[in-house]
Amino acid sequence: MTTPSAGTILPYSLLVGQAELRTALEITYVNTAVGGVLATGPRGTAKTTTIRAFSMMTAQRLPVTLPIGATDDRVLGGWQIKKLMQGAAEPEDGLLVEAARSASKMLYVDEINLLDDYLVNIILDVVSTGILSVQREGRAQELQEVDFTLVGTMNPDEGGLRPQLLDRFGLVAEVLPEDDPEQRQRIVEAVLRFESEREVPHSPFLAEAAKRDTAKKAELDAARGRLASVCYGPDTAADCARLAAAFRVVGHRGDLVLGRAGRALAAIEGAPLVTADHLRRVAKPALVHRRSQSESGSLPEWTAEDDAQVAQLLPTAVG
Repeated sequence: MTTPSAGTILPYSLLVGQAELRTALEITYVNTAVGGVLATGPRGTAKTTTIRAFSMMTAQRLPVTLPIGATDDRVLGGWQIKKLMQGAAEPEDGLLVEAARSASKMLYVDEINLLDDYLVNIILDVVSTGILSVQREGRAQELQEVDFTLVGTMNPDEGGLRPQLLDRFGLVAEVLPEDDPEQRQRIVEAVLRFESEREVPHSPFLAEAAKRDTAKKAELDAARGRLASVCYGPDTAADCARLAAAFRVVGHRGDLVLGRAGRALAAIEGAPLVTADHLRRVAKPALVHRRSQSESGSLPEWTAEDDAQVAQLLPTAVG
């Protein structure tokens, strides 16, 4: 079910914190070529709440959601069981096609690290190629073009994703619990106020939140519209390659995501050119999961030293 009852989803504008995840979602919305978002963090850090709020803001619908324990048929498509029992073989679309046809054009996978690697690999391959090919016993179909953004969440305490799968996500956003008491208080106040106000008919508070959500969507849609006019800087390719090499990124996908994410950020900010500053600010989510690592699937920690290295490689322009 992708249409919630009114007032059940916290408005995007009422979220407190979540800056890294929100920026990653907005970048991917503006430039879908970035390749999706993986939100990683402990339970209870509002990863799902943020993703649902973002989908409601941009599409007025929840994203198509892949549940834990989903079968091949549910993901890829199969046969309508009732029709099959009546002797009629009628195909039924799977979640990948549903996501491509949905208003949000998003497939959300909660706890993706607990999903069978076989299915994760198929999903990520479809996201990468934009092509769905179903060739299985009992069903074969022509190639289908599918276009959607993959957004996943995971709790690293419950296991990781293989590096080959991590690499297929465009950006990784780390979501950590707030330690500051004042920030925690703001979170509690925001949620409790929302729960109270949704019981108020025609709540002015929620109406104002909806108005801010509408304005935010308009800003992101405008950024989408001007993305094509944003030019890469003369040093963008060299800067991306230098960062990726310094962090020993495996393969070249990270270099490309850096440039694409930097361009989206420039579009969001209304800048005509991708600068080193844009690349600096997307370096962590674009590279943190792509550094040389073991096969354990654990996500390497991004440290203050990493930030310092990025700043050294891409110094701030003077004047």
